[in-house]
Amino acid sequence: MPSDTPTRETGFDIQAFLKALTHRPGVYKMLDAEGEVIYVGKAKNLKKRVSSYFLNKDATPKQQAMVARIARIEVTVTHTEGEALLLESQLVKRLQPRYNISLRDDKSFPYIHVSTHQTFPRVSFYRGSRKKQGRFFGPYPSAGAVRESLKLLQKIFPVRQCEDSFFKNRSRPCLQYQIERCTGPCVDLVSPESYGEDVNDTVMFLEGHGKRLIDELVQRMETAAANLLFEKAARYRDQIANLRAILAKQAVTGEQGDLDIAACAIRGSLACVQMLFIRGGQQIGDRAFFPKMVEEHDPASVLEAFLAQYYLNRPPPREILLSHDIEDRGLLEEVLGAQAKHTVQIATRTRGERLKRVQLAATNAENALQAKLANQQDLYARFVSLGEELGLNEIPRRLECFDISHTQGEKTVASCVVFDRQGAVKSAYRRFNIEGIEPGDDYAALAQAVGRRYRRIKQGEHEAPDILLIDGGKGQVRAVREALGELAMSEIYTLGVAKGPDRKPGMEMLFPAGQNEPILLPAHSPALLLIQQIRDEAHRFAITGHRQRRAKARTQSTLESIEGLGPKRRQQLLKQFGGLREISRAGLDALCSVEGINRQLAQRIYDTFHEQDA
Repeated sequence: MPSDTPTRETGFDIQAFLKALTHRPGVYKMLDAEGEVIYVGKAKNLKKRVSSYFLNKDATPKQQAMVARIARIEVTVTHTEGEALLLESQLVKRLQPRYNISLRDDKSFPYIHVSTHQTFPRVSFYRGSRKKQGRFFGPYPSAGAVRESLKLLQKIFPVRQCEDSFFKNRSRPCLQYQIERCTGPCVDLVSPESYGEDVNDTVMFLEGHGKRLIDELVQRMETAAANLLFEKAARYRDQIANLRAILAKQAVTGEQGDLDIAACAIRGSLACVQMLFIRGGQQIGDRAFFPKMVEEHDPASVLEAFLAQYYLNRPPPREILLSHDIEDRGLLEEVLGAQAKHTVQIATRTRGERLKRVQLAATNAENALQAKLANQQDLYARFVSLGEELGLNEIPRRLECFDISHTQGEKTVASCVVFDRQGAVKSAYRRFNIEGIEPGDDYAALAQAVGRRYRRIKQGEHEAPDILLIDGGKGQVRAVREALGELAMSEIYTLGVAKGPDRKPGMEMLFPAGQNEPILLPAHSPALLLIQQIRDEAHRFAITGHRQRRAKARTQSTLESIEGLGPKRRQQLLKQFGGLREISRAGLDALCSVEGINRQLAQRIYDTFHEQDA
């Protein structure tokens, strides 16, 4: 690494900066000439660590390229190296710097929530802040894992899973009662004491005390049989059988507590971290993550960066098993333990059954990585094919596609979806609510959406695509070209995608701007498959947005027409009942139970919906 000052591209006077730099721990941010953060790091000794970037003669070409781009460095001093690690993880996760290993996971993990504060508690899927009343169990690796667990719970313990608004407005039991998945608390078919027993059993199972629960159910079954309550005894017998089957399937040999296993596999600049989750001695699922990195790193570095970001806002278990030893294991244990308020042990040398599980996680990481590589290679081949079919000089890197959705011109929505060689770039997706046009004028809708989108692109807010796809034929392409011309952006390659005869997939006609004759590609063409993929995604994104907008408008219009029902009361109604449909079904007494709604206003609300029905 060259030690000359200033750096080659930016003129950054590194020696003057280093002279004033402290030896204390902290975080440093490297920024380029445009002010973008390109790397974030933490250090026990800031001066020593930052200096190493400019004195390392064995740096890789990508490391040299990073240093050459540095326009300035910002530092934040911390009290300890542990605080620096936490701050570094927060910044990397938020800023996603180009040269960092960053975890691309913007969703909070789901939980199972039991509303134990209610007379008849509900068991439900929950994602978000855990400030709500009740008990939380998890986190689970995915929404699918939660839903599968809820399905199993409902088969064993007949505890309600319905929304509170649905529960409060029942006059007769629903289908779940008929198929014996609920005991009908909504219409008082079960006592709070009997229902509470099922809730306590559910909580005990979720806490991981399945074996103890089976022992208690056996005692209840024997007591019921001794008292000649054979139906009740049969119910306990079935619960025991189902519980044993589930525990046998989910049990992890030799484990009783909470444990996470993380294994890493790497191919070039692509990495996969496979996580295996064990809670209360039961395996609740697994998940593969693909951290972002621009150059090759060793598995230990990837795991270290991954764990610091992954557990930033999630409670770590008491034990974490890794496939590779990490450098700052002690520091990470200290930081995670302080955050979780209990001891956290990170182990890399395991034996017996634990070693087998780590090896299995490593195998799954390899398999997931191979599948990801195969998908990327296939997608890259489609981009190559598209460039060849359109006669482009270079392989396209970025595609955008627009589509329009409305119902007879009502609440028109335009969608813009983005694909690059890695696949869908969902963070770049946008929807546009179209206003001020004749209802049903798709040409004007497209022109408005493209104009709004590309005005921002021209201002540098977004990256310009290599190809702009439009769901439509010559007319739609002409309208879009006029909108681009007004912005002096006519150089963008525009391609219309019109449905073929009978709207059959594989028969699409492609209309490049400026050409009269359409391009027809074979149905099996990789280029056509890519076009269909992005066109279908744009259609899905547009129609979802349109339905949401239409539903919101209809809800608002109905409630807004009621005299004396202001915004706060409308919001309270929707919150209490869960939607317009439930409000329309509610009786006067149920409407009056909502805070701020008296009998007179409740009558007006009731009459509004029932006059419409008439």
